[in-house]
Amino acid sequence: MIFDSLKNYARYENVHPRMKRAFEFLAATDWTAMEPGIHEIEGRDIYANVMERELKKKGDAKLEVHDAYIDIQLLVTGEAETFGWSERKDLRQPQGAFNAEKDIQFFEDEPQTYYTMRPGQFSVLFPEDGHAPMVGEGVVRKVIVKVRR
Repeated sequence: MIFDSLKNYARYENVHPRMKRAFEFLAATDWTAMEPGIHEIEGRDIYANVMERELKKKGDAKLEVHDAYIDIQLLVTGEAETFGWSERKDLRQPQGAFNAEKDIQFFEDEPQTYYTMRPGQFSVLFPEDGHAPMVGEGVVRKVIVKVRR
């Protein structure tokens, strides 16, 4: 897991071959004007999901993991968004089987820790990271860039 401000993205563009393109797109786009929904950057290898959603209570946000994609989650507007986080290897209570078509599996485990993002900050979540996003109060606009591993 990586947590930082978008202005520092260049530090992380070599973490994976597709990260530079993903971060450049994130930094160059006016996310307040972008329509909600899926926007392909490099087909299904790199794409963005723009959303406006009501945040949830901690107990309603389930830890999730992905196999095929790395998430770069950027908070665009709203006061804050809190994430639960746990190491995937420590997750013991699956909420069902892994859904390969949607590249997701949920868990009932309690997060090992929480952290809070403010607008302009991002979190990179790898397949090793169980994460429970969208915790807090109010409505946020965010973008999740999915980077195929």
